Amino acid sequence: MTLPNGWTGADACVLQDALRLSQEAFAAHLGVHWRTVGNWHKKPSSRPKSELQQALDTALDRASDEVKARFAEARAGAPRATTDAAADAEQRLAADPNIVAALDWLDERGTREPGTARRAVASRLAQVDVNSLQDRGSRRGRVDQRKVAQALADYYGRGAGGYGRYAARFGDVEADTSVFTHSDWLDLDCPLIATHDRLKLMRAAGAAPVSLDEEAFDQAAQRLAESLALGIRFVNMPLYRLLGVDMGRESLGGTVGISSFVEYIVTMDLLEGELVDALAGGVQAGELPLRDRYLPDLDTVLDVGGRLTAGGTLALCAFARPADPFRGPADYVLLVQERSGHVINAARRLAVIPKGFHQPLVDFRADAQVGATLRREMEEELFGRHDIDNTVGDQRSADPMHPSRLSEPMRWLLGEPGRLRMECTGFGLNLVSGNFEFPGLIVVDDEEFWRRYGGQIEANWETANLRQYSSGDAELVEELAADTAWSNEGLFALLQGLRRLKEIGGSRVNVPTIEWEIR
Repeated sequence: MTLPNGWTGADACVLQDALRLSQEAFAAHLGVHWRTVGNWHKKPSSRPKSELQQALDTALDRASDEVKARFAEARAGAPRATTDAAADAEQRLAADPNIVAALDWLDERGTREPGTARRAVASRLAQVDVNSLQDRGSRRGRVDQRKVAQALADYYGRGAGGYGRYAARFGDVEADTSVFTHSDWLDLDCPLIATHDRLKLMRAAGAAPVSLDEEAFDQAAQRLAESLALGIRFVNMPLYRLLGVDMGRESLGGTVGISSFVEYIVTMDLLEGELVDALAGGVQAGELPLRDRYLPDLDTVLDVGGRLTAGGTLALCAFARPADPFRGPADYVLLVQERSGHVINAARRLAVIPKGFHQPLVDFRADAQVGATLRREMEEELFGRHDIDNTVGDQRSADPMHPSRLSEPMRWLLGEPGRLRMECTGFGLNLVSGNFEFPGLIVVDDEEFWRRYGGQIEANWETANLRQYSSGDAELVEELAADTAWSNEGLFALLQGLRRLKEIGGSRVNVPTIEWEIR
């Protein structure tokens, strides 16, 4: 359930009252710092960031009918802090530093006079129909993983030189994905520790080679106008962009530079929406002008340094559980998320958890390790660390991942060597948006962890629902792999993770053997 004009601080406070929670309890309910709720009380006309808008949407959607009725009644009798969404959008267009950064970038890369992008966005903003955007979201949700993979197979054709799309057989399931890979990039079994996890930061790499023609400029302006109309907030955080690849058995190598989130969302991130809209509307997948510009062929896909190549890592989590008289023999619990409709990447799709963009937190060189992103995402997405979510607030800690700041579950996992095993199981380039993908496997073999902390694992706002599966339930796990709701990268990570878990999990694992192929 969403508010037509988005949430204000006043609306959030009304929801708090309807839930009959204290500020501290309401903050915990949303997964935010208590000061955030305090600020809403102090500044009722303020507009929470997009991620908090989404968290509030989810909280209201999951509330009981009684709470919803109290909320509607109280809100109807209370004056709106801001009633004119267009005025709010205009204000953000001029004052939101993240929007301003996007406009400046568009003017610079599009070789336009300063102010051109702002005028273009303002013009489109006046024409945006929010109801039409919501209808479009529903249509997009009907385009499943298999349709996307097939459309991209048709667009790019078969690879050469050992490169191709990742496919696999898992029992009776045949999976085909949009992940472009190579046999040398699979089954890496690479421990995510410093001696093996060795991406190197090139600080002098310079900006990604992106220029904007009229079509690309217009689509970027439209994206910003729609974000403003829907009240969506984003943060212009730094991202690692891939410059070179050097992967091998038990070794992650290559180079990365620094880009920005703004640059990504107004260029490469537009490719997925363009493709899905084409498929939802019955348009041929070949009629894709932005893809023709940014990612026209497989040579461009492989030329990671010659384009903006952002991406991330995601991992299948397997936590050992003891035998149970009701559930059965000892096993691993496997976690799978249904992604929120408000996230940038893989919205409303199934994915393993954690999943995140590969980006620096505070130490740009050390954080280039893939394992650094996975540990941070575990803290944020599984163990409730809101202070490291840079979409919620500014980062002021000198060392957010210092042992003294870790959550209790993570502190226990890192307390003794061997309790937490993290491996990278492969590497690929996702044809959807050209992103790099590092699928991983996180294994905790000590049953004590689940006894102590299994009840404390709770996904953050990025997840609409969290599921668990048993590594001993071959039938359900096979059914899971056949679900067409997966994101392509999520299915890639699931299959590679299960393949590795079957090798190392012993009697706890009872799933079919997974055999991959390159197509």
